[in-house]
Amino acid sequence: MKFTTFGRTATVRTALLAGAATIFVPAAAAAQDADALEEVQEQVDSDGDNIEDASDAQTGNVIVVTATKREQTLQETPVAVSVTTAETIERAQIRDVADLATVVPSLRVSQLQSAFATSYSIRGFGTDGNNIGLEPSVAMFVDGVYRSRAIAQISDLPDIQRVEVLRGPQSTLFGKNASAGVISIVTKEPQFDFGGMVEASYGNFDAMVAKGYVTGPISESFAFSVGAGINKRDGYLTNGFNGQDINDRDRWFTRGQLLFDNGGPLRARIIGDYDKIEERCCGVVNVRPSAETGAVLAVGGLVNDFRDNPDGDVIFTDVDPINDVENYGISGQIDYDLGGISLTSITAYRETKLAANQDVDFTSAALASGANIGDAAIDTFTQELRIASDFDGPINFLIGGYYFDETVDTSDQIVFGEDFRPYANLLLQGATGGTQNIDTVEATLSALNGQDFTGQFFAEGQGFFNNIVQDNEAYSIFGNVDFEFVDGLVLTLGANYTKDKKQIVTDSTSTDVFSNIDLVASGNRAIFATAFPAQVGDAFGLGGPATPEQIAGLLANPNFAPIVAQIQQGVQAFADANDTNPAVNPLLALTPFQFLPPLQNCPNAVEDCATNDDDFSWNVRLAYEITPTLNVYASWATGYKAPSFNLSRDSRPLPGDFAALVDQGLAVTNLRPGTRFADAENSEVYEIGFKGNWEYASANLTFFKQSIEDFQANTFTGTSFILSNAGKQETLGVEFDGQVRPTDALTLSVAMTYLDAKYDSFTNSPVGDLTDEEVAGVPKLSAVFGAQYDQEVNSNGDRIILRGDFSYQSPVQVIAGLTNFIVTDPATGARDFGPARDAARPFRREVNSLNASLTYAFDMGLELSVWGRNLLDDRYITTIFPAVAQGQSISGYPNQPRTYGVGARFRF
Repeated sequence: MKFTTFGRTATVRTALLAGAATIFVPAAAAAQDADALEEVQEQVDSDGDNIEDASDAQTGNVIVVTATKREQTLQETPVAVSVTTAETIERAQIRDVADLATVVPSLRVSQLQSAFATSYSIRGFGTDGNNIGLEPSVAMFVDGVYRSRAIAQISDLPDIQRVEVLRGPQSTLFGKNASAGVISIVTKEPQFDFGGMVEASYGNFDAMVAKGYVTGPISESFAFSVGAGINKRDGYLTNGFNGQDINDRDRWFTRGQLLFDNGGPLRARIIGDYDKIEERCCGVVNVRPSAETGAVLAVGGLVNDFRDNPDGDVIFTDVDPINDVENYGISGQIDYDLGGISLTSITAYRETKLAANQDVDFTSAALASGANIGDAAIDTFTQELRIASDFDGPINFLIGGYYFDETVDTSDQIVFGEDFRPYANLLLQGATGGTQNIDTVEATLSALNGQDFTGQFFAEGQGFFNNIVQDNEAYSIFGNVDFEFVDGLVLTLGANYTKDKKQIVTDSTSTDVFSNIDLVASGNRAIFATAFPAQVGDAFGLGGPATPEQIAGLLANPNFAPIVAQIQQGVQAFADANDTNPAVNPLLALTPFQFLPPLQNCPNAVEDCATNDDDFSWNVRLAYEITPTLNVYASWATGYKAPSFNLSRDSRPLPGDFAALVDQGLAVTNLRPGTRFADAENSEVYEIGFKGNWEYASANLTFFKQSIEDFQANTFTGTSFILSNAGKQETLGVEFDGQVRPTDALTLSVAMTYLDAKYDSFTNSPVGDLTDEEVAGVPKLSAVFGAQYDQEVNSNGDRIILRGDFSYQSPVQVIAGLTNFIVTDPATGARDFGPARDAARPFRREVNSLNASLTYAFDMGLELSVWGRNLLDDRYITTIFPAVAQGQSISGYPNQPRTYGVGARFRF
């Protein structure tokens, strides 16, 4: 297979790593550099366990990547891509995708209230993981197969060959939902030479990791590989309520592959995998108490105070936060070479299952129990077909199609605990200055509604129960053409058309008695019940409000009955006109205590709860090889992420649909308008890159301007999440990475990212107009400094390897998720974001993380290591959020402390 590498031609076997809408760019040029790349690829193919399988002996920088869906060296790839090799993953003790952020400065990984709420962001762009309806803006691929949710790949990394992080919109190449970037994990193919690896590690927190990998031939045409691993660790947080460890590790995986390759035109690879996670996650600390914290303590609950003991790592929760995650799937990849034309087929089926229980109030008081995430099942089928030319002329093409079919079934619930009624009673007394309590409110509303509510408000066992099923079907048609005008100058034009359809069916029920009471109608009756007797008493000079007996007597008198009826009509008109006026209807002050109101199920007579969207994405790139060691490229690309439904317990009709439901008398009690879904995201990037590779050094420099219109923002209000579209988010940035080899044994590297991220327009933010505001939580400067010393120590070929990396992020305001901060006061219902933001300003995060390892590698294959991560024990809060139903109280997620250990690895 011949392809263009900034004007060079190389012959290699096609990677056949397919994602969504793939762009393959073959072309022809001079062949003087083909042999060098072929030698690297032959080494990769023949020795899958060699951790230096993609390193050139002199520069250590000839790394084969498939960021543009074709195999070429990292330096020749005209795309902003960071590559983490198998060697770096092993030496740095990188266990999962979350650890990658310590070596890739443009990548940030956040894990919030559960394992499911993991999210990735690149260049400051990423999707909040707290809503299962939101597909990531950073698409995840494993061996070319799309993982539609971050949770589908948060377990330990399997038999890795490399991880590629593609920065910026990649929809033209990868299709569905790659509007901010791509994380592509590439595993080792089965080999026809027998070999393998086993390793074990032990560290603090009683951490035990063991995994192994074996590969070899079955026959001359078939090869296999099998890998498995287990990862266990005690939690670094302690639950002061029952002594359990929180934020522990308990996961395992297994993976098998079968490769058919007889040297002929047909080649096939089948992969099956299974992984399981069962952990207690994720611990939350209180970083600022409030008056409501006193109420929690008053009912017997405990709340830690992180301010006075930041290294105590003690939390309080009465709910065991179990996260069970199960992933499994099978994929098949077939390639057939017809000479000048190659055919590729990628078929995959995957299932992801989640069962999560979490304490929604994050205290030891029994305020709420039950799952805030609940159960979820995701079934996904994907199919890709493509035809690519491989002509010797200056023009080549690719056409193809991609199909995606997925069903998401999610359920969640919140149930009041035994302490919630006394807690709500304290809040109610505080909000009314002690004039009201639950008993008096129950008595008042019982009289107004003709029902006996005694003992029913905020009772244990009441709650909200939610189930939503979403069906998503999408397809893409894609293609590209590659023109080489002169030797070394290549113009690439790519396009992708995507059609995406979604349908949801909701089934939600609220058994919260108080939240089901219509305070407007109750207030209407209260206004009438107060004003009517008073008006009658005044009209007839009774010296005070008329009694029921007096009113009955007046109505019985034909002379007075018309007057009473007229008064009655006038008072009712007044009540109807003022029942939504808080100054007249005092019951409206109780609205903030209706924590779990019923929601409007859909589809219904107004909402079809379906989307049918399409988009045309494209990419234009001009690449030029200035010299054999220096390349430059410029590109202009767009990206797309389909509309997303709000699959949370706060899925509400849009304002227009809400008005129609009310007009037709279909709205459920206490229905409010909200966000049922968010419109599609559309991204755009302008990028200029320089890539140099010299004998002892290499350097890559990228300038970019990237924006996303209608970014799907998910904002937590203190009781629920609000889904909305940010008008436009824009980032100006510079990225640099390079390395130098002063000696054959020493390699120094640096990677830096500067980001200036702001909202160009976000007038409809749930917290007010954020136009021209900085995007919270995005550090201006992120950098990773690395060094590796690899030296032979004797004539036997033994080596000593010392590796270290230091990760830095400049100070940034810690904020909830990727959007702004808002607190809803349950006593007043206030949602003024200004004071809330002022309260959040003291919480800032600066990252200074040092990782290191020392390895003695015997020539016979045995390696002994000692390692440490976050050796400086740099502690900080990764994310903060308004504590649930606790007024101005603020909670947050602490980072992982120092970890260290020893390990052994044997290759054979």
